[in-house]
Formats: sequence, C-alpha cells, structure tokens
Amino acid sequence: MAFEGLADRLQSTIQKIRGKGKVSEADVKEMMREVRLALLEADVNFKVVKDFVKKVSERAVGQEVLKSLTPGQQIIKIVNEELTALMGGEQSKIAVASRPPTVIMMVGLQGAGKTTTTGKLANLLRKKYNRKPLLVAADIYRPAAIKQLETLGKQLNMPVFSLGDQVSPVEIAKQAIAKAKEEHHDYVLIDTAGRLHVDEALMNELKDIKELVKPDEIFLVVDAMTGQDAVNVAQSFNDTLGLTGVVLTKLDGDTRGGAALSIRAVTQTPIKFVGLGEKMDALEPFHPERMASRILGMGDVLTLIEKAQASVDEEKAKELEQKMRTATFTLDDFLEQLGQVRKLGPLDELLKMLPGANKIKGINNIQIEEKQIAHVEAIIRSMTKEEKLHPEILNSSRKRRIAKGSGRTVPEVNRLLKQFEDMKRMMKQMTGMQQKIKKKGGFKFPFNPF
Repeated sequence: MAFEGLADRLQSTIQKIRGKGKVSEADVKEMMREVRLALLEADVNFKVVKDFVKKVSERAVGQEVLKSLTPGQQIIKIVNEELTALMGGEQSKIAVASRPPTVIMMVGLQGAGKTTTTGKLANLLRKKYNRKPLLVAADIYRPAAIKQLETLGKQLNMPVFSLGDQVSPVEIAKQAIAKAKEEHHDYVLIDTAGRLHVDEALMNELKDIKELVKPDEIFLVVDAMTGQDAVNVAQSFNDTLGLTGVVLTKLDGDTRGGAALSIRAVTQTPIKFVGLGEKMDALEPFHPERMASRILGMGDVLTLIEKAQASVDEEKAKELEQKMRTATFTLDDFLEQLGQVRKLGPLDELLKMLPGANKIKGINNIQIEEKQIAHVEAIIRSMTKEEKLHPEILNSSRKRRIAKGSGRTVPEVNRLLKQFEDMKRMMKQMTGMQQKIKKKGGFKFPFNPF
C-alpha cells in the first residue's frame, strides 16, 4: 500500500517526541531532520520538503508549543495540519454544471489507466451521486482503446458514444455532447488520447477539444508509481490545459506516495480521486485530512464508516439483529455476512484504518487472503440445508463428506464449526452493545469472523 514506508518512518519519529513532558528546540530540530529524510525517501519533491519542514519548524518552536503542558502532542497536531494542507487542506468536490451536461475531459499519458479510470468515475457518479453519465470514446490512436471503453460500458450497463477511429476526436466530442443533451445525460466523460510522453501534437489536439466543448473539469490521470515524473507530467498538462483536478491511480500498489504529496504543492491542482484497486468500484474521493491521519497512524474511521454504510444492506442487518437476539443465527447467515465483509475490501487494509492500529505488533504483516474466505465459503456450501440449520448433527462421516466436497480437510471443518459457535456466543453478548450504539446514531457494522 502507498505511504507505508513514509508512514512507518513518520510514526517512528513522532513516537519519540509524543510523550515528552518538555521539548527543546534541539528536539524539534532532530525530529525535523528525520521528517525531512522520510519525505525525501518517499520521493517527495525536494522543494516541497524544504517548505514543509520550514513551516512545521517555525510553528513547533513557538512559545505556544514549548510552554505547552503536552508539547509532544502539540507538535504532532502541527505535523498533521501541515501534512493535510500540503495535500490540499480539504476535499475538492467534482463540479456540477448549472445547465447539464457537466463535461469532464480525462487526459494523461498511456499506461496511467485513463480509460479504466473513466469507467470507474462513471460508475462512482452513478452509484454515489445518482447521476446518468455518458462515456465518450475519443482515443482514436491507441489500438483497442475504443473497444476497451465499449467493453467497460457493457460491464457497467452504461452507454458509450463512439464514431470509430476514422473521425477526429474534436468531432466525436462535439457530437457526443449533442447526444448527451438529446438523451438527458447529466455527465459526459471524454476519454481522450494519450501518448508515451508529452508532445506538441497531443497537446494541440487536447487544446482543440477544450476550446470546442469548454469542459467543466479537466482531470489528469496519473500513475502514482511513476514517482517524481508524475509531478513533471502534471506540470506540463497544467501549463497547457489548466487542469482542474488530478486522479491518482495504483495508490494501492507498492509506491512510495511522493507524487500525492508533491502534485498539489507544485501545480496547485487538487487531487480529486484515487484509484485503489482493479475493480470498477475501486475509485474513491480524495480526502487530504483522512490521508494525513492514516499516514500518521491516527486511523481513518470516517472512510471505514462510509465503506460499511455503502456495503451493508440495512434490511438484512435488522434481520440479522433479530436472529442474534433469538439465537437463531445459522451457517447460512454466517455465509451471507462473509459476503458483506468481502464487499468492504481487503481486511488487512480495513484493520489499518482503525485508530492506534499502528501500535499493534505485526499489523503491517497481517495478510488475510481472499482464498481463506473462499475456503470457508466452500465448506459451508458443501453442507446440506439441514446441516447449515443444525450443525450439531455433524458427525465424523458427515464432516468427511463435507471436507471432500469442499476440497478442504476435516480439521478445517472442525475449526470453522468452533469459530461459528464462538461467534454466536459473542454476537449474543454484543447485541445489547449494538443497540446502545444505534440509539446514539451509530451504524451497524457487519461482523468480522476472523
């Protein structure tokens, strides 16, 4: 995951100063030396690092901090605030035109994931904002670019406007907007051509499209794994087109994250969305304050809550609550809960969103693989309806049959049954606590069986 190296270094550094009852200027200087090294190792632009360290240092050696009863906590607060400011301060929301459709140009170099991101953004607009987007295939140069967007459109059950690869992108964009107005689409996402590098021909074509359609948003799609070069690319596109936002892809990969911390500072262009996986729902709005909190090991509970609220079926949650109260929770219900948990994303990433998770020994080494959940599902699906309702009837021969049918072993079947019984007891105890949370306006989180 991006920022892991930076997060480890920063958390280790601030841990040294966190509990200090008294902090000297020398302590602050030593801490900022470590912070500087951590940022540079994360591939953050050196000018950005210099400005960041200067701002934090000036605030950290002020009288307000040095004479504070908790100077260590005050300095951490300052680092958090400046890190948030570095990434944009607050979430930059997507534009909405006063008269539909809202036009978004998707630009970027080849290989950054522009076409896939166009599909993801359309999916997000429909699911989260209840919009009706139209995808436009205006990349006529890259082999199979049009076909790729049409395939994504079918996968998402979403319309794609295309005139083939013999019509100019400017004309395609023009006719697409006319079509969108005719069919009452409220967003138009134009997937433009990319190149292997920034060149004059590419920029002239993009400028022509911009001049004609006057887009409400121009999003640059950047691969977060390209490091410092991402900043140079962003600067070039911004100078020519006047970007309104950046979408960082592959932020779930093994990247140092420096691009995310540098692009906003260098170009003054906000990061609006981040790609966190291959699936079509793996695109999220970028929240600078939440990302800063995660980097510093303070968790990201708001994102965790949003994931749960988007994934959990409220009616099924109420039904489950009733079953927990009456002790009628079955293996079928357990299987359904597994499905809801899977919708939230990788469980090891969810754990890291919890405040203080960085203090749990070995948290970064926890890997809960999808196949582990798949094994549990296979075992339950190999049971008869009666066995799922009454697991107490499972004798040795039944367990052997289930193990053989699921491709697992008898000890794994026994372990699952024990976990299920333990969970039932725990759920019964939690029912009262969940009721209290609900009365206070909380949400119902699907139970994690692991």
